[in-house]
Amino acid sequence: MAKKRARKYKKQEPLTVREKISRYMRGNKSRDTRPELRLRQALWQGGLRGYRVHWPKAPGKPDVCYPGRRLAIFVHGCFWHRCPYCQHNLPKTNLTFWQDKFEKNVVRDARYKQLYREAGWQRVIIWECQLQQNLEGCLILIRALHRGVPAIWQVAA
Repeated sequence: MAKKRARKYKKQEPLTVREKISRYMRGNKSRDTRPELRLRQALWQGGLRGYRVHWPKAPGKPDVCYPGRRLAIFVHGCFWHRCPYCQHNLPKTNLTFWQDKFEKNVVRDARYKQLYREAGWQRVIIWECQLQQNLEGCLILIRALHRGVPAIWQVAA
């Protein structure tokens, strides 16, 4: 019989606050986030299938896209995209970096809004807080847009 070797573990020093924050921030994903998965599960259960996830042919790779219906759905995190309803506080350290980052996110979102408008697509933003508070209302809106909307009705999203 072979002898089992005893494993030697390195004793790790505790992480500093900066290292902990850095580790948490690296854990944030850009796709397949909890709000995205929650919306996609609700769409699937609601019978709104046939969507594409992060479809690369649409500007900004929308989180959920119905290319045949020309409907793009973006699920925005309240913190990262500066939700007008929640108004999260800015981080206390490295303030200029965070202000610049958030400003770029907002400018990019406005650019995508213009691109979709010019292409004749319907673009909907679902905020993370809206999914938590009123998932059914979000589904009603998406279902109405999925069926098609009259030409006189504009989505102010």
